[in-house]
Order: sequence, then C-alpha cells, then structure tokens
Amino acid sequence: MSFLRHVKLRVPSGTARPGPAIGQALGPLGINMAEFCKQFNERSEPMYEKGVPLGVRLSAYSDRSFKFDIRSPPTSYLILKCAGLDKGPGQPNPEVASGYITPEAVYEIAKIKRADEMRHHLPLEGVARSVIGSARTMGIQVREAEDDLV
Repeated sequence: MSFLRHVKLRVPSGTARPGPAIGQALGPLGINMAEFCKQFNERSEPMYEKGVPLGVRLSAYSDRSFKFDIRSPPTSYLILKCAGLDKGPGQPNPEVASGYITPEAVYEIAKIKRADEMRHHLPLEGVARSVIGSARTMGIQVREAEDDLV
C-alpha cells in the first residue's frame, strides 16, 4: 500500500451521495464512491446539521483504499449564517454593509476554525482577526447588537 495522492473536496454534511462532483475527483483514483459517501455521512452527521458544506482532505492509496479528514465549514459560510444572510455580495469590499455579526459570534467562529488540524497551534486572537478580515471583505460589520438603537 503506497500513497497515491491527496484530494481536496467540499461535501455537504450528512447528504453526500455518489455523483458527478465526487465522481470526477475519486473516479480516476479507483476509490469506491459509495463507500466514501457512506463513511463521510456517518462521521459528519453527528458533528454538523445536514447540508453544511465541509472541507475534506482525502488521502488515496495505490491499493484503492483511502483515509480522509473532515475540516470545518468555510469561514464565509459561518459568517453568513451568523449574520442571517443567504448569500454574500456580488463583489468583494462592497461600499454599503450588508449585515453585522457580534464580537461573540467572531469568537465562536474562531473557536470552530481553530479546531482544524492546520490551525490548532495558532492563538485564538489571530484566528479571530482572520475572521474579522473575512467579514469585512464580505461587507459584514463586526459590532455589538445594541448599536442598532443609534
């Protein structure tokens, strides 16, 4: 069993099924798509509600076996969910803010993102600053909820 290659996928939690999106990535590697979907759904369903997009890093081996790690949802998805929006702006850095999130929400998103293997060594403050930068690019302000009264 020798290593073949890594594949990165974005798969909705609990609802993965064999299809063109997954097939184009896994088919050339000879990996059984139905088996991957079954294992992914079993592992992702308890962690997240159905349909949340999750990053997956799959390691394929020459004997057609595989291992995969499930990563947290994209930062932009978490920000939009906290802001109560369906989709972000059509272009980066819009002039008018399309919504807001609270500092507490930024902290919660940073905790989720920091749990990923590649960010566990970073200080929470650094991850939170990254979340704030992503929110700003999406036209979402970070402010207290009481600021609405002004």
